[in-house]
Amino acid sequence: MPLVVLCGRPGSGKSRRAAELREALGGPERQTHVVTEAEGGRSALRAEVERLLNRRDVVIVDAGNEVRSIRYELYCAARQAGTARCLLHCAGGPGRPDEPPFEAPDPANRWDRPLFTVSGEEPLPLAAIRAALFESRPPPPHRATRTQPLQSGDFLHRLDRVTQEVLAAVLAAQSSGAQPGQPVRLPGVAEELVLARPVSMAELSRLRRQFISYTKMQPSDENLPQLAGMFLQYLSRSIQ
Repeated sequence: MPLVVLCGRPGSGKSRRAAELREALGGPERQTHVVTEAEGGRSALRAEVERLLNRRDVVIVDAGNEVRSIRYELYCAARQAGTARCLLHCAGGPGRPDEPPFEAPDPANRWDRPLFTVSGEEPLPLAAIRAALFESRPPPPHRATRTQPLQSGDFLHRLDRVTQEVLAAVLAAQSSGAQPGQPVRLPGVAEELVLARPVSMAELSRLRRQFISYTKMQPSDENLPQLAGMFLQYLSRSIQ
């Protein structure tokens, strides 16, 4: 049934909020599952969410979900399952110099809404969360694939080209002697990719196929300027 995605900086109280949600949303008619970050990283987290999603139980993702590409993947998983979802942003947190960059959710992005934000000891807006999860009609799976063929075709062509260019840049940098920890400049995005280890062409191609399969669920022109950045974040989180 519904998916609740938590996001926030380390120390912002996500696990405490997940426990509150588990108690508030569970009951005799449904189970409530909490999925946390564990060994295996982002791919393992997504796989566990997809395994648990159904039309009855509640799945709560207790993880940082710092970048928009992670939240987008979970949005696509919920849409594919045909279930409602919402995002809970736990604001605050002490912050650490070594923590990953946090991309604050933006309700203008459909994968970041409905959005609820809490901080400190502020009570959860449980009535609004219940309404978003249990009283709203979930969007049908793959609804966006019924867009006009020209728009969809343009989007998929751009998706293929952008991801090809990013992969070519990564492979070229490695061939030129780029070492783990060195930033790699990528076309179409101001950020740089820092690889934790060498990556083969086979692994990069596999990650590209995975990213394309998720992104094709929602072909939309509004994503075009963000494709390279989303793919960069996907690679950054997947190559650890």
